[in-house]
Amino acid sequence: MKTVKSMMADAEAEVPRISPDDAKALVGRADVLFLDVREPSEVAASGKIPGALAVPRGLVEFRADPASAMHDAAFASARTVVAYCASGGRSALVGKTLKEMGYSDVRNLGGFKGWVDAGGEVEKG
Repeated sequence: MKTVKSMMADAEAEVPRISPDDAKALVGRADVLFLDVREPSEVAASGKIPGALAVPRGLVEFRADPASAMHDAAFASARTVVAYCASGGRSALVGKTLKEMGYSDVRNLGGFKGWVDAGGEVEKG
């Protein structure tokens, strides 16, 4: 039986964690998708990384799959995906799922607070 702890360990092993400073160098690049997987209320309360696509964790597979009626064109398997959430857990799990779906370059920024604490720019709304 899998536990959350074992699922997290698997995800952390497969999806590299990047620092806020490394992520800052990727903001605004056309070949990079920043993916905020927090709930809409969390994004509304604190903002997000400029240009990030906000998709709650529970909908990522539907938005990322080109065969899905809910597919979002911002997802392209050739793009680097930098996922983040509140603490890094949801983004790690999403990163592993995206890799299983064929996204080859997926990274976990971890928590949004770390981004803010490192002086990362925030887009409100």
